[in-house]
Amino acid sequence: MEAKPFHKNLIIIASVAIPMVVALLFQVKVEGYDFSYLPKIYSFINALTAILLVLAVIQIKKGNKVNHERLMKVNMVLSLLFLVMYVVYHITSDPTEFGGTGVVRYLYFFILISHIILSVTITPLVLFTFWRGITGDYQRHKRIAKITFPLWLYIAVTGVIIYWMISPYYA
Repeated sequence: MEAKPFHKNLIIIASVAIPMVVALLFQVKVEGYDFSYLPKIYSFINALTAILLVLAVIQIKKGNKVNHERLMKVNMVLSLLFLVMYVVYHITSDPTEFGGTGVVRYLYFFILISHIILSVTITPLVLFTFWRGITGDYQRHKRIAKITFPLWLYIAVTGVIIYWMISPYYA
């Protein structure tokens, strides 16, 4: 079952709009609020997302479509919560500079840059994969999920690594 033009267009619009809106919001600074606790929470959300992604794959390999779908719906909600908290933190807080040196610094920036690039590109993959799954287009869902899963897992895991590496430098 092909995504109806409306849904396909909506996914494309969301895939372009989300990174653009996030980038624009990074230009906004809201003073007077302390959300310094949010990175811990959204790092935990990344870790939970990674675990649930793996569990969802295990469930579908066992043939349990119901549990797979439930886990993926939770992941969609977690992703939305992550995005909201991430934006709230960044519009209310000054950027944190990574203070590591040498090889660790290069490793950090490699992980960070790959994480950011893939975070921007994952949105249409996740949305199309999710849409195909919930509409019963399982053949096409499975084909795109083989691409989406490892990228999404990489993003979730590297999100935790990035937090772990930069957390000593939070003000």
